[in-house]
Amino acid sequence: MGDKYEQLVSHLDEFQDLEYAGAILSWDQQVNMPPGGAMARARQLSTLARLSHEMFTSDKTARLLEDAEREVDGMPYDSDEASLIRVVKEDFAERTKLPTDHVAEFTRVTAEAHEVWVHARANNDFAYFRPMLERIVDLVIQSAEFLGYADQPYDALINRYERGITTARVKEIFDGHKPRLVSLISDVTAHADRVSDAVLHQGYDVDKQRAFGLDMVKRFGYDMMRGQQSVSVHPFCTSFSRDDVRITTRFDSNWLNPALFGMMHESGHAMYEQGSSQSLEGTLLVGGTSLGVHESQSRMWENIVGRSRGFWMWAFPILQQYFPTQLEGVDAETFYKAINKVERSFIRVEADEATYNLHIMVRFELETGLVSGKIKVADVAREWNDRFESYFGVVPPDDAHGVLQDVHWSSGLLGYFPTYALGNLLSVQYYNRALQDHPSIPDEIAAGKFDTLLHWLNENIHQYGRKFTSDELTRRVTGESIQSDDYIAYLEGKFKDVYGL
Repeated sequence: MGDKYEQLVSHLDEFQDLEYAGAILSWDQQVNMPPGGAMARARQLSTLARLSHEMFTSDKTARLLEDAEREVDGMPYDSDEASLIRVVKEDFAERTKLPTDHVAEFTRVTAEAHEVWVHARANNDFAYFRPMLERIVDLVIQSAEFLGYADQPYDALINRYERGITTARVKEIFDGHKPRLVSLISDVTAHADRVSDAVLHQGYDVDKQRAFGLDMVKRFGYDMMRGQQSVSVHPFCTSFSRDDVRITTRFDSNWLNPALFGMMHESGHAMYEQGSSQSLEGTLLVGGTSLGVHESQSRMWENIVGRSRGFWMWAFPILQQYFPTQLEGVDAETFYKAINKVERSFIRVEADEATYNLHIMVRFELETGLVSGKIKVADVAREWNDRFESYFGVVPPDDAHGVLQDVHWSSGLLGYFPTYALGNLLSVQYYNRALQDHPSIPDEIAAGKFDTLLHWLNENIHQYGRKFTSDELTRRVTGESIQSDDYIAYLEGKFKDVYGL
């Protein structure tokens, strides 16, 4: 490639190094750092955010980008070079709208907020977190105003995580599948006594949980030579290159689900990052294209694979070797139904597939209200409970099971939540396409063989990194944009079978 393009890549490499340094500090804060280090860590992260933002939005970046664009003119749309220019131009246009002081302050406040949230959640004390959340919401609204929007401020926020989508489009998607979802949940819960999950709620040694979970995700294809698993208050995946992708989970010694399915979920994210083409390493194209597509990968491995009957016909005997006493006399079919029990539960990350998207709809309503000013932070705990009761028919027993349960607001990630539901829809669209190409995949999963599915994902999704938008990628893979019909059909087929409807 020409000199101008290589100069741009070299310049962006240095910017990305600063971004990764900040990511490492954030990972350490949530995994290793003592709580007393919060103020100093916030200052360090703010400094790095300032430096990286100044470098990326500099006149030098603009000049190098313009020169490199002329140099790659005429190259194929899907080439690495043309794609890098296209993606960086979009990133540059967005970031230059945000003042450096605002970025630094946003980073400092959210870094401080994490430890405040951890304390508030542990002590069920929303009042302790409220002042920090008020500051974060103010900063988020400022971000939306800086970024600009055509219809409403939430558009500017969600576009940062799922480029090209709007609040109205999200609402249309949610409204389009909510009636069938609610109907299915009603039908299933009317026969709740047909499935028991008591087998999951007993003493399960944490070390054995960790060993079994790691065994499963390594068999999925999570490369531990380029990965690592730790513990955090809220599970997450982060990467510092395609060759250093880390996951976390949390353990409950009296419940098998949270750690096991959390590890499967985060490994789906991790395999996406690890699957980026080697040619993209060291460029801003490496990694996932959007959080909706990212979530499609985590939900696919957690649910479509990890909660499937075929998977447990194979995996259950292995699990019994880890927990012979707890699972004595239990058969694989009973266990399969137990992990797929549908109930109106309070915690999103522990929710079953059928009710999960309702959790997201609650948060979507709250976030759009907070950003528009229709909901005040002082009222958000009550608003949460009111909406939760409207959707689920139950009220959270406390704020730790309600408004304080997620890490996202302390991180300033308003606009993020809808991508979880979009990822659910995409997971089934992509999986159905994989089945068209390889009808043997379900039988292979039932035999403990996962490489056909992973290789298909590598070839059709992972390798492209950020080269295509979510919609471009979905159309390339499935021939259509995101839709909910496949997802609802999948849920109806699965849970009518589980409950004998």
